[in-house]
Amino acid sequence: MTENGAQPQREVVDLLLVGAGPVGLYGAYYAGVRGLSVAVVDSLPEPGGQVTAMYPEKPIYDIAGFPSVRGRELVENLLAQAGQYDPLYILGEQATKLEALPSSSGPDRWQVTTSTGRVIDCGAVVITGGIGTFTPRPLPAGEELLGKGLSYFVPSLADYADTDVVVVGGGDSACDWVLALQPIARSVTLVHRRKAFRAHAATVEAVHRCGARIITDAQVTVLHGEGKVEKVEVQAKDGSTQVLPAQRVVAALGFLADLGPIRDWNVELHDNRHIVVDSRMATSVPGIFAAGDVTDYSGKVRLIAVGFGEVATAVNNAAVHLDPDAMLFPGHSTDQAPVPAAVA
Repeated sequence: MTENGAQPQREVVDLLLVGAGPVGLYGAYYAGVRGLSVAVVDSLPEPGGQVTAMYPEKPIYDIAGFPSVRGRELVENLLAQAGQYDPLYILGEQATKLEALPSSSGPDRWQVTTSTGRVIDCGAVVITGGIGTFTPRPLPAGEELLGKGLSYFVPSLADYADTDVVVVGGGDSACDWVLALQPIARSVTLVHRRKAFRAHAATVEAVHRCGARIITDAQVTVLHGEGKVEKVEVQAKDGSTQVLPAQRVVAALGFLADLGPIRDWNVELHDNRHIVVDSRMATSVPGIFAAGDVTDYSGKVRLIAVGFGEVATAVNNAAVHLDPDAMLFPGHSTDQAPVPAAVA
């Protein structure tokens, strides 16, 4: 029962994917290839995981077959690819509780409860949660103006056109946003509390060449504005201050990641942050698989490209777990009949 006494919403699927980032979305496609009904749950309100939340406009260069693809475009393509098989997306809800449902006629099933009380009954689970639930490190100044000029991510570059933008931070995200915003904003200023940057050296060099103003050894201490950001106050280490015009402030100070409730699912963990898997992408709990950045094994490389292969392996092994008579190899996609287009 839910808090108001109503029966919880219940979904029944063959496979549940926990995490709607690129790896989870590709897993939804592969579940469809195997003829499995699938649900994808994610705590974020939109699919795409970190790519959608943090760098939707950033070019990605290491996706096979794409010399360059924007994060937003990659997510759109993955959604279209998986959409052939009508996966169920459960967004804005965190997978919290995992319970076994013993079965006398086959492998045990699983019941996963979300943060809203929704119940998902499934035969297998693939955890594709990336780094887990992530929250941005806050900018101490001006939190009351969050969403009113202050933001931690840049969902749409167009919103920053012809504005004065202050980017705060010294990592890759901060430098990437400077490079992306410089061509369209009226002005871009980067404020970093140190002289040295954490970002990749080539990216830092590009920032210095792009024409943006760079202020180091300083911090944004105050955001000024009535109901929205109008200017920012920057204080240097020597105590001197300056006020800059700014209608937009991007605080790219990194984020905190947490596996959250998955820690209580009894799967073996490495360093309390990553899930240990074998060559089948199987965890220590039968019927629970994992793929992508959340996994750990000897020689692990954390790239989207690697995650795509891992989730294909996980889904195909989950298909065999669900039906021991099923073939592990799914066949070649070129041998399969295309999915009929939906009738309007």
